[in-house]
Amino acid sequence: MVAEPLHVVSLCAQWCGTCRDWKPVMDEVASTHPQLRWRWLDIEDEAELLGDLDVETLPSVLIGQGERVLFFGPVLPRVELLTRLLETLGEPGYRATQVDGEVAALWQRLRRASA
Repeated sequence: MVAEPLHVVSLCAQWCGTCRDWKPVMDEVASTHPQLRWRWLDIEDEAELLGDLDVETLPSVLIGQGERVLFFGPVLPRVELLTRLLETLGEPGYRATQVDGEVAALWQRLRRASA
């Protein structure tokens, strides 16, 4: 059985300067990790998909695989930080981030939307 690819979802807003700084970082890391699925989710333009999730810090990153959310939280717009996070996910003993029901529900909506 082939494992599902990792999905990296950046929760951002166009008005947010840090998010605008995040986009080229995401694009650069995506170019070196083409096996992953990448998505920019504007929390205002796609508010319906976001549901009741209140994103407190922008940008935030959701990384999921299969049924599980592996990581959810803010990440500064630096290539080395995102690269290290992705490396950490593959390390033995990595424990997925505990997420609340709204984050898990968002991940399931994103999975259905990408199917």
